[in-house]
Amino acid sequence: MTKEPMTIESYDLLIEEFKYLLEVEKPKTAKEKLEAAAQGDRSENADYHAAKEKLRFIDKRLFFLDSMIQKAQIIDPSLFKHDRVSFGSSVRVLKINSDEEESYTICGVLESEPEIGLISMHSPLAKAMLNKEVDDDFYVKLPNETKHYEILSIEYKNIHSLKKNKRTKIDFGFH
Repeated sequence: MTKEPMTIESYDLLIEEFKYLLEVEKPKTAKEKLEAAAQGDRSENADYHAAKEKLRFIDKRLFFLDSMIQKAQIIDPSLFKHDRVSFGSSVRVLKINSDEEESYTICGVLESEPEIGLISMHSPLAKAMLNKEVDDDFYVKLPNETKHYEILSIEYKNIHSLKKNKRTKIDFGFH
């Protein structure tokens, strides 16, 4: 089984969502299904079919969450020196070809938000940066081109403080 790196905050959020769906949302929806079934003919009962479909979605999400929990490799990036690029490193790079600066933070797949620079460890860019130091250059081969970068700085920033899309209990249910 391939391990999936993540912070303790992300792991705790997985556990919280799993428990919420299992202990609150699923029993509530099962009760809705039973109440709808008691109304009579199930073939034309929209409430019954909606509850049945909702239960299917909940079960799929529970299966996914359980899979991610089982694969979780909890990493505390604040414990690393960040003198080399590693999980949790915030890296400022220079694109050699265009002289543009970009910033990225390497995180787990569930934590990633590429549009704001939070990139998964599995991305080609993150893989190319791992274990590099300041002033190292590296190449990233993409389908249509190869990009050349230089590392300008490496530091630690808390991944969850950088996130735009922060999930809460409100996001766990099916509305």
